[in-house]
Amino acid sequence: MVAPLAFTEQALPRWGGVPWEESSTLARRGRNGLRSSETEAVQLSRRPGWGTLRRTPGRCTNFSQAGGGTGKKSAPEAGVPNKRTRSIYTPLELQFMEIKEKHRDALLCVECGYKYRFFGDDAETAAKELNIFCHPDHNFMTASIPAHRLFVHVRRLVSKGYKVGVVKQTETTAIKASGATRSSLFTRELSALYTKSTLVGEDVNPLLKMGDLEEAEDVVQDSSSNYLMCVSESWGRQSKELVVGMVVSLHVVQPSTGDLMVDCFKDGPSLSELESRVLKVQPVEILVPCDLSEGTERLLRNIALLDRWRNDISTLAPFLPTDSYCPYVHLERPVISCLGAVIQYLTEFKLERVLLCTRCCALLEIQYARPWAPLFQTTGAVRGSLLWVLDHTQTPFGRRMMKKWVTQPLTSALEIQARQDAVAEILASGSTALPTVRTLLQRLPDLERGICSIYHKKCSTQEFYLISSVLARLSAELQTLLPAMQSQLCCSLLRGLLLETPSLLAPAQGFLRVLNESAAKKGSKTELFTDLSDFPAIQERKDEMQAVLAEILSHRTEIRQTLRNPSLDYVTVSGQEFLIEVKNSMSSTVPANWVKINSTKVVGRYHTPFIVGKYKRLQQLREQLVIDCGREWVNFLHRFGEHYYILRKGVCHLATLDCLFSLAQVAKDNNYCRPELSDGKQQIVIREGRHPVIDVLLGENDQYVPNDTGLQGDGKRAMIITGPNMGGKSSYIRQVALITIMAQMGSFVPARQASIGIMDGIYTRYSNHPKGCGLMTSTPYIRCA
Repeated sequence: MVAPLAFTEQALPRWGGVPWEESSTLARRGRNGLRSSETEAVQLSRRPGWGTLRRTPGRCTNFSQAGGGTGKKSAPEAGVPNKRTRSIYTPLELQFMEIKEKHRDALLCVECGYKYRFFGDDAETAAKELNIFCHPDHNFMTASIPAHRLFVHVRRLVSKGYKVGVVKQTETTAIKASGATRSSLFTRELSALYTKSTLVGEDVNPLLKMGDLEEAEDVVQDSSSNYLMCVSESWGRQSKELVVGMVVSLHVVQPSTGDLMVDCFKDGPSLSELESRVLKVQPVEILVPCDLSEGTERLLRNIALLDRWRNDISTLAPFLPTDSYCPYVHLERPVISCLGAVIQYLTEFKLERVLLCTRCCALLEIQYARPWAPLFQTTGAVRGSLLWVLDHTQTPFGRRMMKKWVTQPLTSALEIQARQDAVAEILASGSTALPTVRTLLQRLPDLERGICSIYHKKCSTQEFYLISSVLARLSAELQTLLPAMQSQLCCSLLRGLLLETPSLLAPAQGFLRVLNESAAKKGSKTELFTDLSDFPAIQERKDEMQAVLAEILSHRTEIRQTLRNPSLDYVTVSGQEFLIEVKNSMSSTVPANWVKINSTKVVGRYHTPFIVGKYKRLQQLREQLVIDCGREWVNFLHRFGEHYYILRKGVCHLATLDCLFSLAQVAKDNNYCRPELSDGKQQIVIREGRHPVIDVLLGENDQYVPNDTGLQGDGKRAMIITGPNMGGKSSYIRQVALITIMAQMGSFVPARQASIGIMDGIYTRYSNHPKGCGLMTSTPYIRCA
């Protein structure tokens, strides 16, 4: 059922020259039929309670107590020499070791001025993975990267399977110089953690420097779904060996988009139901309990990386909303237990707020046990799949919705009929509004990920301005199309989507009005807000700065009198402000108590004692203003997050429109017909049906011979397909399955005529399937497409 694991040992990681954790690598070939044949590693980190599985290409290290110290080994104290090098640890090294003790499983990037540094094993790992230079410095190996390239290197490390922590300075130069700790080291704290499923935040946002908004196509590059899944088991009997009747509970979340899914189902010894759901979601991290059964753990370890976690259900009480709408209250207890583990895990990354988006919670449904079949070929390639044929979407969020439509066909005749009506009206309507709407969808940033990043309060000013400006523009332009849409559209689904969307996106306009565009593009939070009436702390700090600046400017009168130069003015050189420039030939007129800052062969530059004091105070106020603006920025994002639900609904409307336009485009280009739904009648009647994928691959060069299909519950219930090898038998069977899927997702189908009943599953059975149970034994039913 699963590929065997190969265990390989590697050297013990060292901390200051002393081994402190055991490690091992579990490597295997292939993805067990997922999407590619690349080499993967499986990391197993055991903790009491719950754990995490992360799917990661490449090598990963196993830390037995990842995410927290054991208490058995603490960071060395100041003045204690390194046992290996016999030298004293520097204050920075001690600071790093203290933070590393609390986050042993994370690869730490430590901010040091204009660069980020790695230490010890982290430096060697970063040097190997990032292809940067690593060298010894005092007691540690060290490597560094430029501060402005942090997002690139963090993403590269995360993509290789590492949990990356960003440690930033929490003090500023001027404020620290005026305090009691001015001679001590800058304080640093862990500001963010990143893994594959939690890659949300300003540090990993590639849009750090934005020029023209039109040139910025995406805030975040659209990638495969980065889902986090929590799995728990329960048995009717106390013995775990008897897994018959085992109940499995799942809680799935994608922090970057806010998608939530839950499920609770019975499974047998083969774990086929669990495997189906895991392969459909394709999570990059999986939370599991400590007492997970051996068979389940063996299955999951061949799909992702394992990391144990502790669950405390008591943490749910203060977290869950109190309103009666919350669906968690009505879920099974094992599912709520999964929620507790997910809350505790995401809290470490400051992403737990996404679990409050209960309106986005859905049931994880499986129509086929190999749900990736419509998405990828058997080789793992997207080209040649049903998704490849149908996906003509223009937006990242529309592309994700199309993937959901393909893997989750509808079972409601009314919903299918509504989508078909929408596709038919797009094809036949002469409305001038519909082409305009599709044009508006071109070159949009990933609005779904963008508003979710804002909701997490982890976005940059550039990202916020881009997302809010696009939302406001879409709202305004769709508003102008309302009269045409009301008079020209008949389909209720299209009318509902287009008429609701402008009002759903409207809240973004109010937040955009208070922003300074140039400051937002530059990332300057101190000049970001144009109207400070809602930000009294910033207004007060700027008033203080203005008062100090006025005193410095009025001091010029005294300086001019002293130097007898009525036209003298301050100059700024190399960032030093309020310099008094005096020619060297006139240096005798400079008072003795003036402070010489710098000089050239021609002039000398000075500060008076008054300017020294006031300039120091001005710098303190400027740094305090940065802190105040950062605090107000977070509050500003919080207020925007209050509109998250309606904004997300508006973006979902845009994604639905994008998918409908895509289905209409495919139907028009390939001459598809509208299938007739036979609700309550068991039949698959197809006239001159064509394989949707092969038909596109052949194109106009070769003609695909159409085939008929006639199956009815009260008539012919089976068909026997015979013929030579490579004669098209399997293609014909897949053709029927794919046409059925297309019909139930609301798409037109490649046929001259089709009448299909509502199906609840598609089943095939091959005696030579690689998952055969044994000699002369056919495999169990394997649902596929």
